[in-house]
Parts: sequence; C-alpha cells; structure tokens
Amino acid sequence: MEIPEELLYTEEHLWLLVEGDTATIGVSEYLQEDLEELTSVELPQTGDLLELGSPMATAESINTLFDFYAPLTGEVLEINDALEDSPEWLHHSPYEDGWLLRMKIEVSAELEDLLESDDYQDFIDGF
Repeated sequence: MEIPEELLYTEEHLWLLVEGDTATIGVSEYLQEDLEELTSVELPQTGDLLELGSPMATAESINTLFDFYAPLTGEVLEINDALEDSPEWLHHSPYEDGWLLRMKIEVSAELEDLLESDDYQDFIDGF
C-alpha cells in the first residue's frame, strides 16, 4: 500500500497535499478497498466555506454510502469535476486522478492535528 511521504493524513483516511495556503484533499489508498464499484460522488460547490468536521463529500457504491468530513476550515477553490463521470478514480487512482477538492486553508493551526506519513502508517497498522 502506498503512503506518500509528502502528504498529511487524517484518521478518517483522507490525504492532504499542502502547498502554501492551499490544500488538495483526497481519499487514501487504505480506504480505496472499500470504494469498489462506486456509482457516484457528490462534492461541494466552488466557493463553499467548509468548517472543520463539517460534511464535505459523499461517495456511493452499490451497497455503501461514504461520508467525508472537512479536515480543515476553508473555502472550496476547485472541485474534481471529472469524478462526476468517473467516480471509480477514487478507487483506481487515489493520489493522482482521484482527488476530491482544493481548498484555501483558513486556520493553519488545524494542520497540527493531521498525521505525517509515518504516524498514519502506525495508525492503520493498529487495525
């Protein structure tokens, strides 16, 4: 399983690529096994303000609904529109084509609660 070192992670299995005051957010490869046979992905709108822990996105498979919650507070700058036609990218390409959204980081202190790759590996090894 791939856990890129340049990313930060949440205990809810989201990854974040932080570049300045922008974060690209996606779903980790660990979770991708549960994301097989996706039928749809629902994302917020560009310009939406997300609060830490608020609903951010939903992915639906043939037998499960996955809710994803905002790992940071910030404004949605861009969404991955391609997921509308190709929701399977969350499963097949979690770190490249399967990103969910990009957001402006409003509260940089929230980054301190995220896991670095080694800590995330230790976290998932506990399952």
